[in-house]
Amino acid sequence: MGFLDNLKAKLGPAKEKVGDLAQQHGGKIEQGLDKAARTVDQKTKGKYSDKIDTGTRKAKEAVDKLGQKDGGAPSTPGGHGTPGTPGTYGTPGAPGAPGAPGTTPPPPPPAH
Repeated sequence: MGFLDNLKAKLGPAKEKVGDLAQQHGGKIEQGLDKAARTVDQKTKGKYSDKIDTGTRKAKEAVDKLGQKDGGAPSTPGGHGTPGTPGTYGTPGAPGAPGAPGTTPPPPPPAH
């Protein structure tokens, strides 16, 4: 067995444990990501809002992916972007904030 095989064998149980934690606490993790994103956005005075939003969205997608079991549904009911929830990093209704009233998400990219 090579080095990487040994490493994968040792990390297997840890990955399962992380997945279980993501499944149980996905909502709290997403709330923490939102809070951190708001704080960073405020500290940078909105200069990097688009990058913060992208990073937060990708982190939430990773948490959702970790929380899935056997290709099942995402772990958190409703997930992020549920109508009536605040934007990813801004206050509810802030212009340009995801989930803000009057804004629509961009259309999906064209299929190839």
